Amino acid sequence: MIIWVLYDIENDKARTKVAKICKQAGLYRVQYSCFLGTLDAHQKDTLCLQIEELIDEEKDKVYVFPMNQTELRQTVLMGQAFDKGLVNDEVKALFF
Repeated sequence: MIIWVLYDIENDKARTKVAKICKQAGLYRVQYSCFLGTLDAHQKDTLCLQIEELIDEEKDKVYVFPMNQTELRQTVLMGQAFDKGLVNDEVKALFF
């Protein structure tokens, strides 16, 4: 399944670790606090558990949105939807 991970994490160290975990899971950074990629259900659950251990549940916000290919293709991208310095061809291929 396709996974979006979006977050607002106050602590710099925790935020850096969450980004690293997302990258290690095979997700691609599309903006500074936004990752996208394909994971199976087990990988998604593992990612969520790892993130949960790092964040402050009283202050931080993390969203993990699963979607299928049809839903992703219906996503509306406006303006500079992706940071061109971060997005690679694999991410573009998910949309087109």
